[in-house]
Amino acid sequence: MQLYIIEAGYFKLDGGAMFGVVPKTIWHKLVPADEKNLCTWAMRCLLVEDAKRLILIDTGMGSKQDEKFFSYYEPTGDTLISSIQEAGFSIDDITDVILTHLHFDHAGGAIKREGEKLLPTFPKARYWSEKTHWELATLRPNAREKASFLKENILPLQESGQLEFIEEESPFENIEILKVDGHTDKMMLPLISYKGRKILYCADLIPSSAHIPIPYVMGYDVRPLLTMHEKEQILPKALQENWLLFFEHDARVPACSLIQTEKGIRMGETIDLSKI
Repeated sequence: MQLYIIEAGYFKLDGGAMFGVVPKTIWHKLVPADEKNLCTWAMRCLLVEDAKRLILIDTGMGSKQDEKFFSYYEPTGDTLISSIQEAGFSIDDITDVILTHLHFDHAGGAIKREGEKLLPTFPKARYWSEKTHWELATLRPNAREKASFLKENILPLQESGQLEFIEEESPFENIEILKVDGHTDKMMLPLISYKGRKILYCADLIPSSAHIPIPYVMGYDVRPLLTMHEKEQILPKALQENWLLFFEHDARVPACSLIQTEKGIRMGETIDLSKI
């Protein structure tokens, strides 16, 4: 097995929204904001090469939206495809795409625009979502999330015939799937067994190293108290079993270990996955 970090660019989101009830006087020291109160965040995906499968976890926001949409988020940096190519692969090599959830900054790159058509970016891949989450996004989106579930990112997956669902058993030999409900219903967190270690792809449960403390929860979460509870359950287990955390949105830290401090569980060392 081999892991490749796939940088799908950077974008900006309001710092207050990203840290919820935590005051700016505290979070600003961890993630500085610009004059518009916007912080820079990564859209970091992970490519897992395991035997004959090449598994991409999340896809960033993609490039098919209009100029007005992108003006809200000011995307910069590498694209999903260029980063995959830099890793030595093409879009035809991807066999599987795991979408942790269907918010636009995680699923947008799953679909591309070709003229008037919306097509899967990876023509030979199976796209994996979670059935309950899919139904939420397509049939009954709540008012808080509706703007993040863009139909052009989602419906073409089903229309293509490439969509499948992960329910009880993981379809991957070395990837366990944890499901959490605080950020959104049934968000999937891949837990990867890699060279004797376990790596938790944190998605939006812990979007950055600055969000490891239990109360540091995004204002975007539909159930923030449940997010806190889920962190209280997962972080001690991760510490005890020496897991590494992989951060999708941290602009500086791709992955880290954990340590116990007087204030609780915190970030340990920054980890370079290529050197494990």
